[in-house]
Order: sequence, then C-alpha cells, then structure tokens
Amino acid sequence: MCRMPDSIIILIAAVFALAGFVKGVIGLGLPTVSIGLLAVAMTPVQALTIVIAPAIVTNIWQTFVGPYLRDIIRRLWPLMLGTAVAIWACGGLLTGPYARYGPIVLGILLVVYAVISLVKFQFDVAPAHEKWVGGIVGVVTGAIAAATGIQVIPSMPFMQSIGMEKDELVQALGVFFTVATLAQAFNLTSAGLLTASTALPGLVGMASAFAGMFLGQAVRTRMQPEAFRRWFLIAMLLLGLYLVGNSTYAVLK
Repeated sequence: MCRMPDSIIILIAAVFALAGFVKGVIGLGLPTVSIGLLAVAMTPVQALTIVIAPAIVTNIWQTFVGPYLRDIIRRLWPLMLGTAVAIWACGGLLTGPYARYGPIVLGILLVVYAVISLVKFQFDVAPAHEKWVGGIVGVVTGAIAAATGIQVIPSMPFMQSIGMEKDELVQALGVFFTVATLAQAFNLTSAGLLTASTALPGLVGMASAFAGMFLGQAVRTRMQPEAFRRWFLIAMLLLGLYLVGNSTYAVLK
C-alpha cells in the first residue's frame, strides 16, 4: 500500500476546509473546489478518488433533508439515469489514453461554470419537455463527469430551468449528485482505483470539509454571500485558466 506524503495530506486538509467553507457560505461548490484545487498537485482521477467519500456522505445527507424526494425522482429520473449510464459507459476517459487531457478539460469546465454563474445565465424548459431534455442533459453531464469528476455542467442549469423552488432545488441537487457520485464510485472500484489506500485521505477530507462547512455557516450572517459568491467564481475562473494553460504546456512539451 502506497502511503501519501504528509505534505499531500496537509494539502488535502486545507483544500477540503476551504471547499467546505465555500459550501457553508453559499450552499454549493464542495466537489468543484476540491477537484479543481487538487488537480494542481495531482491528476483528476487521483483527486476524484479522494473527493468521492466526502461527496457521497454530504450528498446523502442533503438527499433526505426535505419533503420533496418522491417528486424529485418522478421529475428527474431521466436526468439521473442518463448521467449514470454515461458515467459507466465513458469510464475509460479518466484512465485511458486520453487521460492526460483530463486537466485541460477540467480547466475549460471550471471556466465555463464560472462564466455561466457570473452572468447568471438561465433558460426555461416547459414541463412537457422536461423528461426528454433531462435525458439528453444527463448523458452529456455523465460524459463530462466521467472525464473530469465534475457533475455540475449542464445538469445544474437544467435543474434551475424547470422551475423548482429553492428548498426543492437544494434537495434535488443532493439526490442527483448522490446518484452520479455512486456511479463514479462504481467505476473507480471496478478500475481498482478506490482502495484502502484512499481511506485516510478521504477521512481527512471529510473531517476538514465538515469543519469548513460549520465555519462557513457560522460566518454567513456576518458577510454578504452574493459578494463572496462572485469572488469565489472569479477565483474558479482564474484556476480554470491556469489549469488549461499549464496542462496544455505539459501535453505539448
């Protein structure tokens, strides 16, 4: 079993504490921040193996906080099914011959995510079209998630477009991310990447994430969440540009 250096464990703790703080203040962003920052020091697949356990635990908790579970499953099952199938079908993108392009794709995705969120881009999907549009969005999301570990594009804009009220949307994100993360965990386990050696980093990440979340929730009333959200997205934009530039240079070198 390969033991991670102490410096990497410290980095993991710091990254998850920051990601948890962001989630505590604005309610989202833990996997996006964690994978984005860890990708500076490791590959996306290594980052995902560390993020997977904290993500599953926090998402399961979010899934059952609210009374909307039955309605969410009824409305979003095509999105979730499409995502799970695409993640399974595209599992080789993280470990196959194209894996070296993962950080570039991840960087581009962070830029797209930040820009869409900063301009508050939103579209509306009529109830009659929810299921077939959701299925297509799920397949695209699953392919992107299989390559990068990030599940927010285009799933989050779609869920915002179907008219869910705030509390229902929060629970829906928990349900969707639970399904997507479990599908990714299955892929990682099948590929022999999710092993006992990832247990310690995952536990460190989970503890740090919860500590950061509690701190973020405690200071939320003392700061302006919208201003914090804006600077967080600008930071994600800059991180994405750095990953694209640095990874492209490494590939071309």
